[in-house]
Amino acid sequence: MIETRAAVLVESGRTMPYEESRPLEITELRLDPPGPGELLIRVRAAGLCHSDLSVINGSRLRPLPMALGHEAAGEVVEVGEGAEFESGDHVVLAFVPACGHCPSCVGGRPALCGPGAAANKAGTLLGGGLRLSSGAGERPHHHLGVSAFSEYAVVSARSAVKVDPGLPYDIAALFGCAVLTGAGAAFYSAQVHPGESVVVFGLGGVGLSALLAAKAAGAAPLVAVDVVPAKLDLARRSGATHTVTGGPDAVEEIRELTGGGPEKAIDTTGVVSVLEQAYRVVRPGGTAVTVGLPDPAHGLTINALSLVAEEKTLRGSYLGSCVPRRDIPRFVGMYQSGVLPVEGLVSHRLPLAEINAGFDRLHSGEAVRQLIEF
Repeated sequence: MIETRAAVLVESGRTMPYEESRPLEITELRLDPPGPGELLIRVRAAGLCHSDLSVINGSRLRPLPMALGHEAAGEVVEVGEGAEFESGDHVVLAFVPACGHCPSCVGGRPALCGPGAAANKAGTLLGGGLRLSSGAGERPHHHLGVSAFSEYAVVSARSAVKVDPGLPYDIAALFGCAVLTGAGAAFYSAQVHPGESVVVFGLGGVGLSALLAAKAAGAAPLVAVDVVPAKLDLARRSGATHTVTGGPDAVEEIRELTGGGPEKAIDTTGVVSVLEQAYRVVRPGGTAVTVGLPDPAHGLTINALSLVAEEKTLRGSYLGSCVPRRDIPRFVGMYQSGVLPVEGLVSHRLPLAEINAGFDRLHSGEAVRQLIEF
């Protein structure tokens, strides 16, 4: 058993600013050694994501207390029996621990792994049970099988992907969620082809990753939409041919820029009204892909006739429709060759002690991707 300093969510739905209400408490926890098929990871870098924020604000309910964080990279310290890793391996952690045996995994869709989803909902590791404990005997839950806002973490080996040890940890962490989700949405879910017109709604870490991937796939024109001017500037530097300020007039402006509407639209905002815009704006025969996580209480209204008369497609994308063990190394290679310059996603670096203020920045839209470095 070792001790680790971690950010633990004790109560969802606290008032903002979080820097004052402090929903995340930095506390010392004990960590059990890895069991069969598990790894002890020294976390080196972890990213702040809207999926974490949705648990903090209460729009996605999870068992509490919970050690948060799901986008991370680190080093293997100890290997449990049967885990095919070695001490010293550099790994990126994926937030769906794919079992490898259920129908979804066998069918090549590990993002939809049934046992992995059940474990994530219960706040346990893939093999069940909890590995964290407090001095008072409380057992905090695991967030998406990772709990990355911690100096150390025990994870299922099914949550880890070995990567090139020459890849800096701060860049490697981005591939666990932002790049995997955004680039995967462009390459796999939307299947962007050279010369297709594409619009990306929302320019956080996931949206900018989708933009970079759409550019790499040859999209033209490539339109970026957000309400934050600084993010629109970053999108232009990242390859967008046009930028549009989000709002009720965005649909008509996008149609003008794309000659009647894009062939592909990717929504990363998690805002239902924006998703409705993404579906409306695509031209007949077009595809709208959504990767955002809206409040589960919110419904979606679309024109049902358009599904048939205009042959439009509305598609969800979880984990970018990726296979992490295949695609994380693939996307890392694209970064190393200059095709996916994801280093531009990092807008802030902060210590663990400032994590509550970091989520204030994320909520306000000020931040793109913030990294905690240990």
